[in-house]
Amino acid sequence: MLDVTVIEDPEAAAVSLDPIRARLLAELAAGPASAAMLAGKVGLPRQKVNYHLKALERHGLVELAGERRKGNVTERLMRATAASYVISPLALAAVQPDPDRFRDQLSARWLLALGARLVRDVGQLITGAAKARQRLATYALDGEVRFASAAERAAFIQELTAGVAALIRKYDAPETEGGRDHRIVLAVHPTLKETEPAPTQTELE
Repeated sequence: MLDVTVIEDPEAAAVSLDPIRARLLAELAAGPASAAMLAGKVGLPRQKVNYHLKALERHGLVELAGERRKGNVTERLMRATAASYVISPLALAAVQPDPDRFRDQLSARWLLALGARLVRDVGQLITGAAKARQRLATYALDGEVRFASAAERAAFIQELTAGVAALIRKYDAPETEGGRDHRIVLAVHPTLKETEPAPTQTELE
């Protein structure tokens, strides 16, 4: 089972968003189970659960983990193909965000568009690497910082921009034959606490 996988197909996305099927995915992410075992947990007849499992299986969201005999019946034990799923903007290709349409480094919506493109691109890279049986070279940095004031935050952004720009100038080799382009995405945004509502417009300014 994968830790996380990206859903790119629109039909698979629609299947995963169904509340009952999403509940079944959550149950199967915890461990293999049969339709009969799941029926009691989700409060549906076994035949109905089986119907939903077949839909999930058709779209690669669940897979056969094994079989077991129970009396005169052979039960299929199913499991989720991943512990969690992310829906790619490719599932809504006609209306997916385009960060190149506008560029505003201080816009939360532009940050959202960048994040959506990151999900789309990395999802496609993972799919391609899996098909080619190759390892995908990536890197991510995640951390938190508390700024004493808006002015301190602005100074941090200025230094961060200058520092990254200097690194790009140092290592960028656009004319090197055989080199490979890499995209760099850096984000700074307020930390969202589990018990707190989303920040207001005043808090973001």
